This record gives sequence, C-alpha cells and structure tokens, in this order.
Amino acid sequence: MCHTEEWPFPVFPIFKTKHANRADPRTPFAGRQCEACHGPGAKHAASGDKNAINNFRSTSFLSPQQRNQFCLECHKGNARTGWISSAHESNGVACTNCHKIHSERDPVRVTVTQPDVCYTCHRKQRADFAKPTTHPVRYGKMACSECHNPHGSNAAAMLVKPTVNQTCYTCHAEKRGPYLWEHAPVAEQCTLCHTPHGSIRPSLLTKTPPLLCQQCHTVAGHPSVAYTSTGLPGGAGGASAFLLAGSCTNCHSQVHGSNHPSGVKLMR
Repeated sequence: MCHTEEWPFPVFPIFKTKHANRADPRTPFAGRQCEACHGPGAKHAASGDKNAINNFRSTSFLSPQQRNQFCLECHKGNARTGWISSAHESNGVACTNCHKIHSERDPVRVTVTQPDVCYTCHRKQRADFAKPTTHPVRYGKMACSECHNPHGSNAAAMLVKPTVNQTCYTCHAEKRGPYLWEHAPVAEQCTLCHTPHGSIRPSLLTKTPPLLCQQCHTVAGHPSVAYTSTGLPGGAGGASAFLLAGSCTNCHSQVHGSNHPSGVKLMR
C-alpha cells in the first residue's frame, strides 16, 4: 500500500529475482516474505518510521553484523564459510554494501559492472587497472571475483585458491609446468615478477628488465657489469643491444621454464 511503483525506492524488481520465487521453499517469499529479511513490520507500518525495521542501510539502528545475520540465515556454507573473521566482515562491511537485493540484476554479480562496486572502497586497485598493461577488468572480460573471494578465504588477499600461483594457473595453465629446466621465482610466486592489478611496464612486470632480472642475477660473470640506463643509445656508456627490445628476454625467451634438452639457460 505504501511501496507502490511510484515510490522513490523501487522494490517491485525483486519479483524478477530468485528471492521472490514463492514456489521455492528456500526463498523469503515462500515464508514470511518481506519480514523474512526486514523483520517484524507492524511498528513500521503503523508509524512510518524507517528505523522501526531493518532497512539494511548504513543508518540502520542495527550493526552491520546484525544486518548480515538476516542474509546468513540462508546464505551460509560453500563459498561463504570464510565470511566470519574475513577482511570484509572484520571491517564492518554489510552484505547490502555490495549487493542490491531488490534489483533485477545485482550489479556485483555481473562481470561488466562488478568492478565498479568493488572500486567504491578499493580505489588504489581502480587506479592500477587504468595503467597501460592490466588484466582485462576494465574491458568487462574479467571480474574481481575470478581471483578473490569477497566472502572470505583462508588464502592471502582472500584469493579463490590456496596460493597465488594456483590462482594464476586457473587461467595461465601453460605456465604451470613441470619443466625440465625451471626458473626458480616462477615456481615460488608469480608476484615476484608480475603485479596482478596493473603496471606501467609490459606484461604486468614489477620492474623493467634488465633491472628486474638483476634483482636476483648477480652482475659477476654474465654480464660482467650491471646494465643501467647509461647503456641506452645516447647514454654515457655507449649503446648496448642487450638493453633494447626485450632486454634479457632477447636471448632468454623461455623465462617461465623450458623443456628443451639444451634449455638450461632458458634460451630454448
């Protein structure tokens, strides 16, 4: 009677969602309907007081943890088993901070629009995805939840897999190996060389070769001296071909590992 189609905050789209499927006994509308989520509404209906029910807004008289309990009554287990004590739960994030329950299509569950929801808090990551080389998140081909579990995880940064490498291998399976000749940092952790959200360098690299390679490879031997910017064409040290194009990877092209019998130097 009050929440009509002319009401400023539309509620009718919920009837196009799974929540309002009365034929499914698991849904709110198969039982107490609106009160299943918003709580007893008699006082709210009599007085019109918005705070007389759980309105799921940040201004609610209920804490985020109390508001989330309405959702967790049904949405528990599986991917949400790690919600309690997760980074989002510990920082007072409510389910409705991300989810739009009354929307026909929840933006956070759509690949194209999900990042915009995450960016409301994760602003540094938004800046990273605007850099020249990134994962295709800004093109709508990848969502944050393909790598991170927003409902909690036992892994670092709430990754969907136990380790960084296992998460990367879900897409980059060709880098998994095993290889006859391994490159040690590849087997240890991808982020030793790559930054996952965005970089100003090619291939999401954390540093530009040869400086990236020289973090581990000593200058003694090959090369006999460290390559620096002075070795670029026009520099004080004279032009060096090793600093052009792919730098170290001009020769050592199989940086992730090689199965060639003569690939010990990762050149084949």
